[in-house]
Amino acid sequence: MHSEPAANKQSISTENSITVLIVDDEHLARERLKRFISNIHHCKVIGEAENGIQAIDLFSRLAPDILLLDIRMPGMTGMEVAQHLSRLDHRPAVIFCTAYDDYALEAFRVNAVDYLVKPVRQGDLENAILRASSLNRAQLNAMQLQQQELNQRSHLSVTNHRGLELIPVSEIRCFRAEQKYVAIVTDQGEWLADEPLKQLEKEFADQFLRIHRNALIAIRYVERVERTSEGLQQIYLQGLEKPLKISRRHLSEVKKHLRRLIV
Repeated sequence: MHSEPAANKQSISTENSITVLIVDDEHLARERLKRFISNIHHCKVIGEAENGIQAIDLFSRLAPDILLLDIRMPGMTGMEVAQHLSRLDHRPAVIFCTAYDDYALEAFRVNAVDYLVKPVRQGDLENAILRASSLNRAQLNAMQLQQQELNQRSHLSVTNHRGLELIPVSEIRCFRAEQKYVAIVTDQGEWLADEPLKQLEKEFADQFLRIHRNALIAIRYVERVERTSEGLQQIYLQGLEKPLKISRRHLSEVKKHLRRLIV
């Protein structure tokens, strides 16, 4: 075990308090980080989350400066949380605090400020927060996410008047390209995202199938395929009233995946 250093009340040179959101599924780990932060001047914890979805919800409401973020958590990993938040204009500085040392490369791909291995030490945390506080907003905003190098996401994020909203990929019926945006369609409604359809097709190739140059459909929600009176094929998805057209160009590939549904 590591012995704990005496609290030294290190001062961060800033006129305003640095706000911190702690994200960890272990209560004791959160308490340890809270105790350390209480010993750092001009730094305060404004929220705690037990998982990634809670973290994104709290961030949208509290807008902390820094996230202390665990990696392995139920439901959504810390990497995916960082991936979603990095797309925001007002993005936080991320410091990973994890028991695993084999995610460091991925951490810096999502532009983490630091990567601390548990048990986190007081001095290491102070240094990481000092480094995070030295980054101005322009520097944080300049960091670009390399999504193609990350693991497949369980949720997609969109920004609207409510802030950042998460959409489970498992609930998406289809993606439909509309000019420079892509409509994410579920049985509950539609949201606009600025991710290219081609990128979504590549990331979720095991779950979605292209049926048209402007559309991807979720294979799991296919109900039936019908031929129209004009001889065209259209596909019905569970939870959606209107069918989607299958282009002649993509019909052969669709048949390979859905041969038993073609009538």
